[in-house]
Amino acid sequence: MIPPLDRPLRVLFLSTSVGALGSGLGGGVELTLHNMAQALSERQHTIVIVAPTGSVCAPFSVVGIAGALQTTAQSEGRDAAIIMPANAVLARMWDYARQVQDQYDLVVNFAYDWLPFYLTPFFDCPIAHLVSMGSLTDAMDGIIEQTIVQFPGSIGVHSRAQADTFSFGDRCHVLGNGFDLSLYEFCSAPEQSLAWVGRLAPEKGLEDAVAAAQVTQTPLRIWGAMQDPTYWQQIQQQYPTAPITYEGFLPTAALQKALGKCRALIMTPRWVEAFGNVAIEALACGVPVIAYRRGGPTEIVQDGKTGWLVEPDSVAGLVEAIAQIDLIDRRLCRQQAEAEYSLTAMGDRLEQWFAALLTQART
Repeated sequence: MIPPLDRPLRVLFLSTSVGALGSGLGGGVELTLHNMAQALSERQHTIVIVAPTGSVCAPFSVVGIAGALQTTAQSEGRDAAIIMPANAVLARMWDYARQVQDQYDLVVNFAYDWLPFYLTPFFDCPIAHLVSMGSLTDAMDGIIEQTIVQFPGSIGVHSRAQADTFSFGDRCHVLGNGFDLSLYEFCSAPEQSLAWVGRLAPEKGLEDAVAAAQVTQTPLRIWGAMQDPTYWQQIQQQYPTAPITYEGFLPTAALQKALGKCRALIMTPRWVEAFGNVAIEALACGVPVIAYRRGGPTEIVQDGKTGWLVEPDSVAGLVEAIAQIDLIDRRLCRQQAEAEYSLTAMGDRLEQWFAALLTQART
C-alpha cells in the first residue's frame, strides 16, 4: 500500500523540445502539459514549466530556453540514430533543470527523446517520464527500458494500447488524461460538416478522411499545425473535388466552439496513437468520434454509443460510419467525458503516480 502525498509538492515540468508551447508543433503533449499543470495547481502543488523560447501556457509562467529545436521522432525509422543539433534547446533545458533541481521535489519530463532518460541517473531529484508515443525506434525503446529497470515506476503512459507497443509495457503506469470540461460547450444541434484535428503530417492519415469526404460529399473542416506543407499540397491534388477547408491551428476556446458544431470527428492515424486528446475534446462538446480501431482511441470510443470504431485504413469503413453517425446520442458523448476524463480524475491518478515514485526513490 503506497501512502498518499502528505504535503503539496514543488514540481518542475520540462516540456517537449520540438516546438514552443502554443505553436501546435508539440501536438497533444501541449494540451496534456497544460491540463496536468492545472489539475495539480488546483491541489495546491507548485508547478514551474521549462520550455523553448516563445512558449505560452497561460495562466502559468514559463521559463523560456533558447536553442535549436529537436526533430520529431515520428519521422524517423526504427534504426534511427540519436541526433542532437548544435546548441540544442533540449540540452539547455536539462542543464537548467540540473542547476535548479534542489528547489523541487520532482521533475516531470514530457519530451519523447533519448537525452532526458539518459540523464535520469545523474540527477538527485526524482524524475517522472510521461511517454507520449508508442514504440518508434530501437534507441528510444532501449533507453526507456533501461530507465524503468533502474527506476521502477518512473514511466507513465496514456493508454494500455500504447504501453503494449513496448516489451516492458506491463511495468508502465497508465494515466489516461483529464480536461477542464467547463471549457467545452455541449452542442445539441450540429451543422452538416465533419471535423479532423491534428498535426498535418503523414502519420496522421488525413488523406483517408479527405477521401471519405469526397465520396460522401460531406464538408470536412480541418484544424491543426501545418507541420508538412508538401503533404497537404499532395492531398489537395489527389482529391480535387473533396469539400475540404483548412482552418489553421486554434487555441482550445476557439477550437471547441468550432468543433462542437460538427456532426462527427474523424480520426485516421497510420500509427498507434498514444491516447487521442482530441477525441475527449470532441466528446465533451457532444461530438461523436469515428476512429480507426488502432491505439488509444479504441480505449476511448464506445463503439455504437459514443461513436464508431472502423477497420484501420478502410475508407469504405469511414464512409459507412459517416452514414450512421446520426444514430449516436450526443448527450451520451458528453456524459462519457464527464464520467471518465475530468481534471479531478486526472489529479487523482497523478498524485498516486507521484506518491509511488517518491516512495520508491526514498527506498
